[in-house]
Amino acid sequence: MRPIRCIHVITRLILGGAQENTLLTVEGLDRLGGYRTTLVSGPAVGPEGELEARARRNGVDLLLMPELVREVSVRKDWAAYRALTDYFRREQPDIVHTHSSKAGILGRLAARRAGVPVILHTVHGPSFHPHESPLRNALYRRLERWASRDNARLICVADAMTDQYVAAGVAPRGKCITIYSGMEVAPFLRESDAGARVRREFGIPEDAMVIGKVARLFDLKGHDDLLTAFAGLAGRFPQARLLFVGDGLLRGALDARAQSLGLRERITFAGLVPPERVPEMIRAMDLLVHASLREGLARVLPQALLSGCPAVSYDVDGAREVIRHGETGWLVPARDVGRLGAAMAEALADLPRARRLALRGCELFADQFRAETMVRRIAEVYREELSKAPLREGRGPLR
Repeated sequence: MRPIRCIHVITRLILGGAQENTLLTVEGLDRLGGYRTTLVSGPAVGPEGELEARARRNGVDLLLMPELVREVSVRKDWAAYRALTDYFRREQPDIVHTHSSKAGILGRLAARRAGVPVILHTVHGPSFHPHESPLRNALYRRLERWASRDNARLICVADAMTDQYVAAGVAPRGKCITIYSGMEVAPFLRESDAGARVRREFGIPEDAMVIGKVARLFDLKGHDDLLTAFAGLAGRFPQARLLFVGDGLLRGALDARAQSLGLRERITFAGLVPPERVPEMIRAMDLLVHASLREGLARVLPQALLSGCPAVSYDVDGAREVIRHGETGWLVPARDVGRLGAAMAEALADLPRARRLALRGCELFADQFRAETMVRRIAEVYREELSKAPLREGRGPLR
């Protein structure tokens, strides 16, 4: 009997939801036993931070492939495809499981070329979306259809991802399965005074009403919309403060916008923090706002509810699968800054009620978003698909 040989492929191991999901999956499979896993990633470059050190620290078999880059490059993409194909042929894995758009397309095509028995892809967020050009969307849809042609299964982090892939003709509904993105929930559930320590660390008054956002400072993350909404309610709530957790290319532009609004002294840029500090950053907040315009299902939404922190979110992608308007938080139409501000004001005006909504969300979703739940369900899919796949010639039975 031999272990299941499983290779995961992702474009880069930066700090991000898809990357944390992938790393937790690989770590969980290693703990589960019966698997020999490798994580293949392109280099983590940029201001977003990286998870490579954690992967190595936790004993993950990590292979960095310099040819695999996020930017479109015919030369590098061809080189990455060749490198992945050669690697799969040498390793002869039972399963190749891909993540993110670039690695998802190149990895699946390479796995098919190498004759891998089971090929899966997790949809963390579609490569095609309303904020992309029609030409690029048409190209991405075609590439996704091509790459998905021989897939065993598409694992979607939200039902909304399935709906979008089916509507785009990428895959039939029966080929998709929703497995919510898992996380280490215990730090969010644990009672602590870490929030007070965070406020002291960043000079935020103890009696401030802290509105927080956890996201990279990049396009489509909605920081500018949040600044505009905050400007509209700042006079009504003089104790309100903004706390931005994350870093990125828009740091300077957002700082300048805050200055132009006359609100710079009421805004704290915490910068990049390691994932293990996210629970305490949320503990420092009275209200979390998720104003991103594109997201599979933002992990910060269940994280906020697990922490007992009320949440307001734009109604995009899978957000409504966690934020049920009036039951677990506030859901407002995307780009409707007026209603975003009104929802924030409603929450701040009655924080006890807002916290009750968050606690209702915690009751509903604590088990659903456990990393252990995600890994168990993924392992079930693996077993199901392997049972239908032919054994590689010369390979013994699986454990």
